Amino acid sequence: MNRRNISSRVIWEDIVGYSRAVRIGNLIEISGTTSIIDDKLVGKDDAYLQTVTILNKVKSALEEAGASLKDVIRTRMFVTDISKWKEYGKAHQEFFGEIKPATSMIEVKSLIDPNMLIEIEVTAVVGE
Repeated sequence: MNRRNISSRVIWEDIVGYSRAVRIGNLIEISGTTSIIDDKLVGKDDAYLQTVTILNKVKSALEEAGASLKDVIRTRMFVTDISKWKEYGKAHQEFFGEIKPATSMIEVKSLIDPNMLIEIEVTAVVGE
């Protein structure tokens, strides 16, 4: 099977040794994605806006990999404040309300930047 690495072209990929997404066959895995755009956090103190920003980045990565949101079978949301679950959930529902992938929302102690409220990983399978 062919492996295709999809890059977001940020310096962290080479420093840490990862890709934004990897496609092997019809399986696509998207790395933990945050609301950083052009080295700046979008949505400080806004759980909903951070989630929307992340899911738009995920959508772009999926499209670059030859997929779409409808191909998503699983999302994993790592959140620093579970009490904001309705804000994260509202954004998630707006992107996946009809698709309804399996999901998890897991509270974590912190993310790499203390202003990040959420990081999301995604698994997609492209139909044949």
